Amino acid sequence: MAIAAKDIQQAGTIRSAEHTDNKVRELTGSAIICETLVREGVAQLYGYPGGAIMPFYDAVTAYPSLHHVLVRHEQAAAHAADGFARVSGKVGVCMATSGPGATNLVTGLATAFMDSTPVVAITGQVAQQFLGRDAFQETDILGVTQPVTKHNFLVRNIEELAPIMHEAFCVARSGRPGPVLVDVPKNVLQAKALYDPSQHMTSDEYLEQMAANAPRPTEDLLMRAAALIATAKRPLIMAGHGVILSNAYAELKAFAEKTSIPVITTLLGLSAFSDTHPLNLGMPGMHGPAHVNRAIGDSDLIVGVGLRFDDRVTGDVTRFATHARLIHIDIDPSEMHKVKIADVPIVSDARTALQALTETAAPHDNSAWLAEVRGWESGDTERASMIERNEAVPDPISILNTIYEATEGKAIIVSDVGQHQMWTARFYQWTRENSHITSGGLGTMGFALPAAMGVKMAAPDAPVWVVAGDGGIQMNIQELATLRQEGLNINVAIMNNGYLGMVRQWQQFFFQKNYSETPMTGPDHVKLADAYGLKGLRVTKREEVAGAIREAMESDSSVIIDFVIEPEANVYPMVAPGCPITEMIEE
Repeated sequence: MAIAAKDIQQAGTIRSAEHTDNKVRELTGSAIICETLVREGVAQLYGYPGGAIMPFYDAVTAYPSLHHVLVRHEQAAAHAADGFARVSGKVGVCMATSGPGATNLVTGLATAFMDSTPVVAITGQVAQQFLGRDAFQETDILGVTQPVTKHNFLVRNIEELAPIMHEAFCVARSGRPGPVLVDVPKNVLQAKALYDPSQHMTSDEYLEQMAANAPRPTEDLLMRAAALIATAKRPLIMAGHGVILSNAYAELKAFAEKTSIPVITTLLGLSAFSDTHPLNLGMPGMHGPAHVNRAIGDSDLIVGVGLRFDDRVTGDVTRFATHARLIHIDIDPSEMHKVKIADVPIVSDARTALQALTETAAPHDNSAWLAEVRGWESGDTERASMIERNEAVPDPISILNTIYEATEGKAIIVSDVGQHQMWTARFYQWTRENSHITSGGLGTMGFALPAAMGVKMAAPDAPVWVVAGDGGIQMNIQELATLRQEGLNINVAIMNNGYLGMVRQWQQFFFQKNYSETPMTGPDHVKLADAYGLKGLRVTKREEVAGAIREAMESDSSVIIDFVIEPEANVYPMVAPGCPITEMIEE
């Protein structure tokens, strides 16, 4: 179809300036998307153009407040949006075209879904007349993403585009957060319609209206919980990601201090409660320290706040906390009784519930119980048991301690998945709120580098460190180009042991050291960094660790440090599959 000159002129008029007023205007579907994004307060987009989404990329140039980050792979766009959302508390937005562009988002959406991160993904789709005909780059992305999104939409006409866009943000943010996908056929992106901003409620407006109807703990549940707390002799608080999502740091601290209940934090709950607080015990589960897992085994009451009792926390669930009553606080009613039967199920936002419970519960003295657990801790040998075979090479604990000291605890750490993830969780000192970003539920290798881009853009003044293995870093290493392109100052610490380390460790313990497909090679990371226009350092001696980290901190651009560690260093303790968490391999 020929394009009329008047259409070109009108398109030029639309591109001439960003609209932020409430006037009714005729806009293309692509421009309507841009308008809704601006009204939702979006500032960063992460994406990759293609045929079906191209009309949007034509329109977005007229909206200078929408900064688009061109990633090098669509999976990275989803992870970057995820990282941005986790730190900013806002919705992360990613874009992709139809077919392979959309399917490349799936792993990132599944990661966000498992970890309850609010992300809106906007995908182009083939024009409606081609749907169902196996057109070029046609994929049923709604069918593909239904299991890994909170909700997804196919926009069938331009009149429903604006309300669907705002609804997507409402769904992503409300209740238990999660990813939402909006699939827009190319003909809808190109069509025109009158757009009246005053007719569409933003997610801020919606959530403000819904706040009065948010679930709150009933008086009966609060009194029952307070009674259990008053009679408990060996209580524990298990704090999960929900504490961070609800910004309930102060409320958790107030509740713990009033009741003097020791606090343990899950993998995604790390940094919800300062490691330096005298009531903090550490992380539970498969790689949690022995004293924490033993405390769970001996506990008579667990107050679970914003967690789902993941199998990596519980081990054999039939033998998890068998002596304990359970108070379970979570915004998602489907989590109640799913893994453990709760004596007091409280469906509520963590912040609201902790405020109410602190007001209801009486002060309590659990100092004797805390002292007993501290006694177990002093006898633990798991830190000492992770002794490297060659003490001359860098070791993970000294690397993490040095990063903490160099940043004075102010860094945000984005860890990938594997042994280094567990070393980071265990041995970095979490004193800054919401400073631990990782893929918990899905365990997505390749998450850290692109997620760190979003983290840095959400917190530009914070030191941001990626901690990754030599396996995981290669899965999205192309994003070093995006770091350079965006001028982001992110330091990357690669713990290079020449193996897929966590899989190798399992092969050592459970497959008679049959190291099948776990030894691996990689690039020269110093040369690779240089090829991307970045600085690379290699550290092979323990005494070089501090100098390399200091040099990275003094740089005004991203630095990649290749720490060559002991090849067969292990994470201890470790709970074998199918075992209770009180039965640990400690050396």
